[in-house]
Amino acid sequence: MIDMPQGSRYTPGMANSREVAREAWRSMTDLFVDGEAHQRIDEVLAELHISPGTLKALVELGALGGTKMGDLAGRWHCDASYVTNVADTLEQRGLAARVPHPTDRRVKMLVLTPLGTETRERALARLWEPPSSFATLTADELRQLRDLVAKLAAADPQLSANRTTADRTTPTTPTATRQEQPS
Repeated sequence: MIDMPQGSRYTPGMANSREVAREAWRSMTDLFVDGEAHQRIDEVLAELHISPGTLKALVELGALGGTKMGDLAGRWHCDASYVTNVADTLEQRGLAARVPHPTDRRVKMLVLTPLGTETRERALARLWEPPSSFATLTADELRQLRDLVAKLAAADPQLSANRTTADRTTPTTPTATRQEQPS
């Protein structure tokens, strides 16, 4: 049984609609897990010489503008030592820096350096290139797909929570200075 948000037009009694929703979701999942988009992630990781954890950190730190490492562990539902390992890698590559929190100097935040921001932008530019299968859609179908997926994203409670956190965090976070790469 699928639990739907209160007030949703989709109800458990709509068995046919539920099956259609499952088919649509399965196709979307297939596109990301087994399709060209999944291969693209592997290509980006190889091009930038980064791990999946590093890519995730680059994407999230850019959206958040920086965050406490403990908060990142909470968002990722992982042990703080994993985040420390990712942070060490980011720092060693000159992609991020640990800086004092703006209101609590006892706390360190992880923020992207200009090189980290540039690397993040390169990764996202590649990841956001539509897969070749999108060429099968007309311009009107692409606009309809964009609008429908945006509607789904706006209704997703986890995305809403993440965006709220990012919107709240971005204006007050410090900026790291570019760190030179060791020769």
